[in-house]
Formats: sequence, structure tokens, C-alpha cells
Amino acid sequence: MTDLEDVERMLRERLAQAKARESGLADALAELGAIRDANTDDEHDPDGAPVSGEWSRLAGIRYDTQADIAATEAALARVADGSYGMCASCGRPIAPARLEARPTAELCIACAERASRR
Repeated sequence: MTDLEDVERMLRERLAQAKARESGLADALAELGAIRDANTDDEHDPDGAPVSGEWSRLAGIRYDTQADIAATEAALARVADGSYGMCASCGRPIAPARLEARPTAELCIACAERASRR
């Protein structure tokens, strides 16, 4: 098995986990919507966070999870077309340590730093 096959397998596992997490978050948000629609939310309840606060927290996590799904799918597409591990900006190889830390990285460190300064 080649390193690229290992990367692809890891990305597929990551994608499956992220999709399962997103599905659970969608279910939790639907449950909160039902509570909110039932008008049982007490914004002044000292025993816990109000439904609106929990909704915002879960919606933020779901947004981040959806972004992770998109980044992982894009990385899998780069594996398939042979461009995985190459910087999308300068075309140079992305350092293996960066890919180990951020397997969905599209940019080398130098290009990522330049992009963050813009």
C-alpha cells in the first residue's frame, strides 16, 4: 500500500466521521427547533442555557463540521486527480509535516501565511 492510499483511507474515515457528526448535529438542531416552536424556552431559567444559546452553539459547530466535510471532499478530489500535496497557489510540494497536521491543506506554509496577511 502506498502512502497516498493511506492518505485516501484516512481522508475517507475522516469524511465518514464528519458526516455522522453533521447528521447528529442536524438532529439536535431539529429537536431544539421543536422545543423553540413549543414556546417552552425560558430565557431566564437559572438551571441552564436558554434554547437560543444552545441553538447558536450547535449551529456554529455544524457550520464548522460542514466546512470540514467540504475541505475533506476537496482533498479527496486532489488525491484522485494527482494534485494532493501540491500547493494550489505556487505549485510547490506542501511539507509532509503540514499535511500530517492538516491533511486537507491546499496551501504550503509560505502561501498560507501570505494569504492570511491579505
